[in-house]
Amino acid sequence: MTHATEQLPKALIRVSVDIPFQLPDGSSTPARAYAFEGLSDDREHVAFGFGDHQDSKIPLVRLHSECLTGDVFGSQRCDCGPQLHESLHRLTADGGYLLYLRQEGRGIGLVSKLQAYVLQDQGLDTFEANEELGLARDARDYSAAAQMLRALGVTDIRLISNNPEKAERLTYYGINVRENVPTGVFVTADNRRYLEAKAQIGGHRIALDQPGR
Repeated sequence: MTHATEQLPKALIRVSVDIPFQLPDGSSTPARAYAFEGLSDDREHVAFGFGDHQDSKIPLVRLHSECLTGDVFGSQRCDCGPQLHESLHRLTADGGYLLYLRQEGRGIGLVSKLQAYVLQDQGLDTFEANEELGLARDARDYSAAAQMLRALGVTDIRLISNNPEKAERLTYYGINVRENVPTGVFVTADNRRYLEAKAQIGGHRIALDQPGR
């Protein structure tokens, strides 16, 4: 695959600071927060380092797109919150980085995501709803993620994801994905149709007969 590293400007760490986290199960973990300057999309993405992240030669990495409804308020319409919580536990145990990317609603923004929910309630799947709004099925871009990893001195990773496109795009931008680490499958009555669309249309590696955990 052709790499496009020469197309990306160099990003720099603007600030880093320790932030103790409390996990959903009540346990706590130290984290190091990193903010950047020079990112290709000028968004305020942030990285969090857990465990021995600076000493790990091939750290675990989770690219997590922002989901206000799922991550913060526990929405059952998606699996974002459970995936985030699972990743935090894995990163705490093994060491690595969470890249929290400000790409709400697969990049279409919060208001558009809520409009897409209305269309989904009328029978469209998550991808059809975006198209009905005149938006991309998936508007996310991972060039800034590659910049962030390089700024952190990371070029080889083990990627926590069920979405093969993340690995493909990171590879395109010169990040070596040495291993794909799948997330759990978190099925509810409210998100099954959403997960089916991700698997059947989006190409995510999701086994829907697997119990949620």
